[in-house]
Amino acid sequence: MRRRFIAVSTAVLACTMSLAPAASADLKQTKVVSTNPANTTPHVLDGTVRAIAVVGTKVVVGGNFEKVREAGTGKPTIARHNIFAFDSKTGKVDTTFKPKVDGTVYALETGPSNTVYAGGAFANVNGVALGALTQLSVPAGTAVAKFKARVGGGLVFTMVRRNTRIYIGGKFTKVAGQARTGLARIDGTSGAPDANFNLSVSMPRAGELKVFELAVNPQDTRLVINGTFTMVAGTRRYQIAMIDTTKTPAALTSWSTERYASPCNINSFDTYMRGMDFAPDGSYFVVVTTGGPFGTTQLCDSAARWETNKTGAGQQPTWVNYTGGDTLLSVSVTGAAVYVAGHQRWQDNPQGKDKAGPGAVSREGIAALNPVGGKALAWNPTRSRGHGVEALVATSTGLWVGSDTDQLGKEYHGRVGFFPLS
Repeated sequence: MRRRFIAVSTAVLACTMSLAPAASADLKQTKVVSTNPANTTPHVLDGTVRAIAVVGTKVVVGGNFEKVREAGTGKPTIARHNIFAFDSKTGKVDTTFKPKVDGTVYALETGPSNTVYAGGAFANVNGVALGALTQLSVPAGTAVAKFKARVGGGLVFTMVRRNTRIYIGGKFTKVAGQARTGLARIDGTSGAPDANFNLSVSMPRAGELKVFELAVNPQDTRLVINGTFTMVAGTRRYQIAMIDTTKTPAALTSWSTERYASPCNINSFDTYMRGMDFAPDGSYFVVVTTGGPFGTTQLCDSAARWETNKTGAGQQPTWVNYTGGDTLLSVSVTGAAVYVAGHQRWQDNPQGKDKAGPGAVSREGIAALNPVGGKALAWNPTRSRGHGVEALVATSTGLWVGSDTDQLGKEYHGRVGFFPLS
């Protein structure tokens, strides 16, 4: 692990890391983050980190894991089951926040009054049957009694909070006893499903019906969803759809594209859609995918920018950046950059098929793209590839990274790392 920092001292970094981020897609950064990760972050020693949220001075980490350890030599292994918290200033693992969830945590969102919403493949929280979505006090680790979402019949993959409303997607059939299939908007205090948000998603292209990822613009006027579905509200929407959240009830927009109707690797994936994120001003969003190297007529293994204000059928991306056959799992758009991560080896590689084609640049496991033209920026910290990065979370002071490997920026960082802005 390198001891030096780029233009920032340990003390300054400790202060900047303590600030909480805005909700997903609200974050605007004026420059690209450092290539040198902070040295204070703790290590997750097994499994995969799948979600990160900052709550006050605490960083909450979720996934599927059993062991963590603080940074530094000679530190003991600490038992934590699928979720834990640490101090953003010191990296010290919180001794109080130890909620018991009996399954993988896939999604975390910062809540009000020092709380965090956690969703995943669990049914019980602290021994109580609360379903696949809960609100936890930080650092107490207790469930907030008033929040009774009781998501049942499956799991929660993805979640975004906008003020008092929470959007959730996954593979579930009920919320608080009411029928909701894979998609819901719920009240952030009570957990009750919104009666004015009940769009049907149906007809999976393969496997089971699920909403895999969702993104909401900062204005809370547009929601984009992706997953296995091919129909939304009875209308063809192949793996991706845009919803107008200002209407009462919320309604499907005319925006549609057939660019994700191509097969990619249908034998390996029920959906090849992966991460999505809106720009800080909401004017565009970026979608990343898996699927294999199938050429530039399809959007497999790519990052693609789409404009929010477009209407009608046959939409085309503003730009596409291909990896040449390697998966991208996550994306965070900050205005200064479009950060993408997975287990890619290259970017700018439209002609590569599991090799570097003409113009390809090496970007092992993580990259930053130019928001305007989509080309890779010079930023190139590298990370050990593994399965890939499941969590990319931008804050006002940097970029959090959660994955399944332990090399980030040419240093040892067990599955959690932070790139500061300075």
